[in-house]
Parts: sequence; structure tokens; C-alpha cells
Amino acid sequence: MEQTLSSYRIFYAVANTGNISKAAKELYISQPAISKSIQKLEENIGVRLFERSSRGVTLTPEGQLLYTHVKSAFETLTLGEDKLRRSIALGMGNLTIGVSATLCKYILLPYLRNFIKKFPHINISIACHSTNQTLKLLEEGKLDIGLIGQPETLKNIDFYPVQEIEDIFVATKDYLHNLKIRGVEKHQLLKHSTLLLLDRENMTRQYIDEYLQNSRIIAQDVIEVSNMDLLIEMSKISLGTGCVIRNFVQNELKTGVLLEIPLEIPIDKRFVGFAYNKDVKISSSLRHFIDFYESCSTVSKPL
Repeated sequence: MEQTLSSYRIFYAVANTGNISKAAKELYISQPAISKSIQKLEENIGVRLFERSSRGVTLTPEGQLLYTHVKSAFETLTLGEDKLRRSIALGMGNLTIGVSATLCKYILLPYLRNFIKKFPHINISIACHSTNQTLKLLEEGKLDIGLIGQPETLKNIDFYPVQEIEDIFVATKDYLHNLKIRGVEKHQLLKHSTLLLLDRENMTRQYIDEYLQNSRIIAQDVIEVSNMDLLIEMSKISLGTGCVIRNFVQNELKTGVLLEIPLEIPIDKRFVGFAYNKDVKISSSLRHFIDFYESCSTVSKPL
């Protein structure tokens, strides 16, 4: 498109009013400037757009065709401006959150439930990824914020802890009974169990692998799955000993559906929290969300 928006605005005003003088008053510019702009537009396009008479101007067939599209374009612009004004007035915006399916279910959704009540006009998108994938997307600026397990190094990431979690090993009473029948002693349970673990791309799995290595526990048999909920369900049907997060199996432990396996060396607790890229400009929607979770959290931010 060779013409400027101002040229089409003048053309649109003249077509609407049918009079150069009225268009000049509407646009607060001189009549000669209007006439010159229309003449230049006609020369550049190569067709006559208006028929002139003592009563004013009327569109030629070619001018009418152009007017149809210009009218649609300006109506779309006006609609966009109106929507933008309403968006600003209502505090509308967009927020994209990266999170694993498990953390979304157990931690993020309770936050969102209250956040949405306070900011109902912010559109929220959730991208389900592992902590490692979420960190990568945050660094690339493809997510606004992520709910992740605390990484060892933060680099350009601001991390705010919202919940302390504890990894434990669990199994059913029947599974432990079968191990006992095979002559497996309590202190050998992990070595002789089928371990149900998250896949190796998951930060939790990397954390547990380090624990097993430091504890000199070599797993004989491992089943890998992609999410914590599946681990819990597989543990409940006696498929093996699952490594799960205590916070997410409270009911199963309370009712005896799953039993915690005592460890000679306990697994250190860790934090889950919200993280965002400090090098990316913070939108108003993200600022609202940051202020919200910081005001709700009861966990102190580490130095």
C-alpha cells in the first residue's frame, strides 16, 4: 500500500461529507490541503475517485469500490480503539503461565481461583510443561511466568517460593507384604522394589536420582512416567514403590491406602514457587499476579 493513512482518512471524510469544505472543518485542515491530498491519491492510484460539481463531490464507481474497503478499515480501527479503551478501563490483559500438570492441579489452581475473583478480565493461558521446559521458555521470553520447583541456579530468573514440598516413597500394604514374603528386609525395600519415578527430563527425577546416588541405592527395576498423578495411581494398584510428594498424597496416607517407607537418610525438603524472567518487561497483568501471590504467600523468600 503506497498511500499513507492520512491520505485515506481525508478520502474517507470527503466521501462521507460529500463536500471538501465540510471535510476540512471536520479534520481541522485547509481546503487546499484536502484538494491536494485527493489529487495526489488519484494520481498514485491512476483513477478518478470523485466527480466535482458546484454542489460538492460524489464518488465515481472506482471511488465507491475503494470507499467500501476504506470504510471497513476505519470501522475496524474504531472498534479496536473502543476495545482498547474498555480493556484499560476494566484492567484487561493476558497472562501465560507455564506449569506441570501436577503443580497446576495441586498448587496453581487454588491461586488462580482467588486471582480470577479479583481480576476477572485478565485472560489466562496455561502451558503444561516440566520445570526444565518452563525455565527454557521463560528465558526465551515465551512465557510470562512459571510455577516450578526451585532450580539450583537462577541466572536471570526471579524465584518466589510459595510452598515447601517433601519427596517420599510410598507403597501399598499388599506390595510391602509381598516383598516381605520374598525375604526383603525393611532397609532393603528401595533396592528390591520396582521404583515408580518421573521421567529423566523432570527436575524432580533429577533430584531423586541424586538422592539415590548419594544414598548408594541402586534401583533394580524402574518404571518411568510423565506426571505425578499417574505415579500415585500406579502406586495405589501395587505396581511398585512410588516416589511422590507428601503434600499430594495426604489423604492416601491418612486412610492407609498408601504407606510411607521409612528412609535411613531423609530426602531434603525443597520449594515450589513462581518464577519470571527479570530481563523481560513486566506487563500490567504480570505485575498484578506478582503482587497477588506475594501478598498470599506465607513462605519467606530466600536471600
